[in-house]
Amino acid sequence: MSSCFSNGSPVVIEDLSRKFWRKQALEHVSLEIPRGCVFGLVGENGAGKTTLVKHLMGLLKAQSGKVRVFGMDPVNDPEGVLARVGYLSENRDLPDWMRVRELILFTRAFFPQWDDAYAEELRDLFGLDPVIKIRNLSRGQRAQMGLLVALAHRPDLLILDEPSSGLDAVVRHDILSAIIRTVADEGRTVLFSSHLLDEVEYVADHVAFLHEGRLAFSAPLADIKAEYRLFTLHFDTPPPQPPLIETALTRTGAGLEWTFLTQGDPDIPQRAAAQFGASVVDAGEPSLEEIFVARVRGKRTKLAGISVASVKEG
Repeated sequence: MSSCFSNGSPVVIEDLSRKFWRKQALEHVSLEIPRGCVFGLVGENGAGKTTLVKHLMGLLKAQSGKVRVFGMDPVNDPEGVLARVGYLSENRDLPDWMRVRELILFTRAFFPQWDDAYAEELRDLFGLDPVIKIRNLSRGQRAQMGLLVALAHRPDLLILDEPSSGLDAVVRHDILSAIIRTVADEGRTVLFSSHLLDEVEYVADHVAFLHEGRLAFSAPLADIKAEYRLFTLHFDTPPPQPPLIETALTRTGAGLEWTFLTQGDPDIPQRAAAQFGASVVDAGEPSLEEIFVARVRGKRTKLAGISVASVKEG
């Protein structure tokens, strides 16, 4: 795990909004991605993650707001931006008619900083036959090939948009290992957009959460997890009604044991136990996925006019 640098942000987004017909894809998003870390971008399908990435790549022009990558406008200066960016999309569009070796040589011609030794090291790590045609690669091998050509010029910014989607565990592990090696090089940055929350938690230093086109929060992962508590209360006899904690985002359980996810004061578990005459049998930090689900369900429930703490989950 790397540490973000405080001086300089390769990506600066200010008040970015984007609308497609009647759908508001992004709404007043302001975000900075620190240098030298893995920045996880999470959100539901349709939350705006890919739309944001396309703005960074210069594939979409901001309707309002500003996008700067290394101080440049990706739309007005695509050569300056793309020369310093590596990109792997979920679709992994590669020329099917080329062989692995040909694609490496073809891509190499566009990047003066291309590292032949590193490209060969990645090809060997992924077990890619240099003479096989791209059309004959498996889904996992296509992802590895895409990552190879995205990494081999040692970009200052690596953008991964759902890179592990549909891949098996071994291939996902190889991709994550390559990401970690990338950010081990001083000053390099990774934007990792994914719905696989366990992967984001494994590699990310900083996490931003998009919900329905809006930025819900953006903070170091350690700070986010420290703000939440997941704990279980054990009762000597079943409570006459489900125990209510006003600050709880979720509540699960029945009978003698009830589990809560709360945000804020770390002393909530002990105070709740004293209030109900119960004991805390398990307490700790929730996973990023548990926090994400709680936040999403909480927003949906509030829209429906229901108190989250009064809803029994599961």
